[in-house]
Amino acid sequence: MNKYEIAVIPGDGIGNEVVPEAMRVLEAAAEIHGGLSLQWSQFSWNCEYYLKHGQMMPDDGIDTLRSFNQIFLGAVGMPGLVPDHISLWGLLIKIRRGFQQSINVRPAKLLRGLESPLKNPKDFDLIVVRENSEGEYSEVGGRIHQGSDQIAIQNAVFTRKSTERAMRYAFDLAAERRGHVTSATKSNGISHSMPFWDEVFKEVAVDYPEMNTTSTHIDALAAFFVMKPHIFDVIVASNLFGDILTDLGGAIMGSIGIAPAANLNIERKYPSMFEPVHGSAPDIMGQGVANPIGQIWTGKMMLDFMGYRELGELILGAIEDTLQAGVRTPDLGGRAKMMEVTDTIIANLKKRA
Repeated sequence: MNKYEIAVIPGDGIGNEVVPEAMRVLEAAAEIHGGLSLQWSQFSWNCEYYLKHGQMMPDDGIDTLRSFNQIFLGAVGMPGLVPDHISLWGLLIKIRRGFQQSINVRPAKLLRGLESPLKNPKDFDLIVVRENSEGEYSEVGGRIHQGSDQIAIQNAVFTRKSTERAMRYAFDLAAERRGHVTSATKSNGISHSMPFWDEVFKEVAVDYPEMNTTSTHIDALAAFFVMKPHIFDVIVASNLFGDILTDLGGAIMGSIGIAPAANLNIERKYPSMFEPVHGSAPDIMGQGVANPIGQIWTGKMMLDFMGYRELGELILGAIEDTLQAGVRTPDLGGRAKMMEVTDTIIANLKKRA
């Protein structure tokens, strides 16, 4: 029996609802496997914790999480209670940086049984590899002066080490898929960091002569996500560009509520963290109608990273079977409650086993 210690942080809003649903699916998958045991430890670090303690997680939070194999995170943020920059930097980014989770991976594909809002999506299946440690989300900068003379400066930081690491991960991933890597750039408008990004991409591509490559400006790339997403395989992007593209990826799938994500420490020295793309959705909290698919698909990505890809594919197939049967939450045009969707996914998972 392979045992894995998983730290669970449900977060805020519907995170507290969909995380337990995803755990039910993962437990069912582990039971089907027979040689896999998931041991859960829950931590109530969220915006309510911040209101009580003045911080999103305790001082020893990183040390506490260090001993776990992986971290399973729900949606974090309640802007009506805590400003987003505090909740984000106090928990999510603190964990990403503390555990050197340098790569963010977010897939987007046309799921069987789900209609895309696009007129002709043509079975798109793409993955965005996002540099996750620096870029536009650096802490370098500040404010000076007051009143009409006030100045805010935000510096983007691109290192060769982190840029090349993200690109090599993207090329290696594409080698397992369809062999095409697209680089998201904006070198015609951002005059230092993006030409640097382009140069590193060209240098890395030399080591992968069997790969097809394209470099596309981010504004055109966003348009192509809407017009012809089926042309993409793996896209490598900076922190900001990848963040924006993957929200759009959720939208063209049919709902951001189904989009998953993984924050990977690819050296496996520290735990990686798995989270859905969607937010805490306080407007539907407590109604039992939140879509659990994003959190469940995120769990599938955790299993993939742990080496249980076949089990992960069973989960994704069960999700698609559920959608094809018309069992959908309101955000997907259905009438099903959250627990009904989960129950159906588990039933379909057992049928596939």
